[in-house]
Amino acid sequence: MIHFHGMSNAGGLRDQIRLASGRNVFVSYQRNSCLPLIAAVCSSFALDNGAYSAWRSGVEFDWSGFASWAREWCLHPAFDFLVIPDEISGNGDQNDQLISKFKDALGDVDAAPVWHPHESLDRLDRLVDEYRLVCIGGSPEFPSPNTEKWWVRMHEAFCVICDADGRPRSKIHGLRMLDPRIFHRLPLRSADSTYAERAGLYEQHFGRYTPPTRGQRAEVVANRIESTQSSAILQTHEFIGGMK
Repeated sequence: MIHFHGMSNAGGLRDQIRLASGRNVFVSYQRNSCLPLIAAVCSSFALDNGAYSAWRSGVEFDWSGFASWAREWCLHPAFDFLVIPDEISGNGDQNDQLISKFKDALGDVDAAPVWHPHESLDRLDRLVDEYRLVCIGGSPEFPSPNTEKWWVRMHEAFCVICDADGRPRSKIHGLRMLDPRIFHRLPLRSADSTYAERAGLYEQHFGRYTPPTRGQRAEVVANRIESTQSSAILQTHEFIGGMK
């Protein structure tokens, strides 16, 4: 799988370069000033629309600014994909309207729609049929990944996504799912998280031999995450049964 490490302008330039160099990174429109530097040293990058950050802070999404930013950066040779703008607390119809608005504004940019766990499984089934890459996003009804309630819903979702042998019919990206406890049970193509960047702040997490800089600490955490790969097939059946 592709491990995308979220970058949010945190730390100094050396710290950012240390974490991003040779890696796959995820950059949000809401915190994108680091992108010119990151794009120069990373292996590849994906662009998040920043809707989750806008939703949490209660600000209106900047469509015009986002479209201009996306048009520029999707032409970079290290660009992988773009997350289509979505409404975190919206319903399926509202998010389908945003997909149409995105297509009108940006055309054939390599982009992926988002399905949210509170939306219908029928919508998920349709997106998997229509797109080569689909993102599984957040939801106010399922706010915490890796909880029992969240896992039950993921099991339902991936039973729709996968064929009878547990293989996904489309490539799946897990938003905020770059956690080995999650992705080693799910057949993900990729996942992202800012965990490595944030973990670099905390020296107490590293025991006796603590790396001296934030960038080095983030790099250690990123290496730990990257040592685990996603499952090739869906592996939640026995796990879900054991949780109940």
